[in-house]
Amino acid sequence: MTPTAVAADEPGGLLAAYDSALPRVYGYLSARVGRGPVAEDLTAETFLAAVDAVRAGRAPAISVAWLVGVARHKLVDHWRRQAREERNVRALRTTTEEDTGDWDVHLDAVRAHQVLAALSPLHRAVLTLRYLDDMSVPAVAEAVERSVHATEGLLARARASFRRAYDGDEVNDA
Repeated sequence: MTPTAVAADEPGGLLAAYDSALPRVYGYLSARVGRGPVAEDLTAETFLAAVDAVRAGRAPAISVAWLVGVARHKLVDHWRRQAREERNVRALRTTTEEDTGDWDVHLDAVRAHQVLAALSPLHRAVLTLRYLDDMSVPAVAEAVERSVHATEGLLARARASFRRAYDGDEVNDA
């Protein structure tokens, strides 16, 4: 077992993982939602989910990488909640002529998140790792256990799939 991973059933294992992973998990989340209460709430949700997984016996060896993966899922859940809330606000509010520029940019971001969520898991993973997590192509290749050349092709197909879905109406609004 690596020094950065502890067994889920090891006494104090989750606490040790918490101490070492907290800065990385919070940093990962705050880079995507900004520093402040949202990043703090998502960090707390991440560690609560980890505790639930340990109690249910579903947790692998607890590592920073696993906890960042849990954080990534919590971030996606946050984006979905946010999109749902924003759709409700739009339904209740009449947009004035001055707002339309801001709303267009915001709606583009919401649409991009919807399209990303509708892609195949592999395409969503490589696009998220490459463009949201800003990983290099070789790092993405290692993460998805493919060669760099195969990953470059996969990224090209994922980008094309994203463009087709974004430009068309292939993604259903939830």
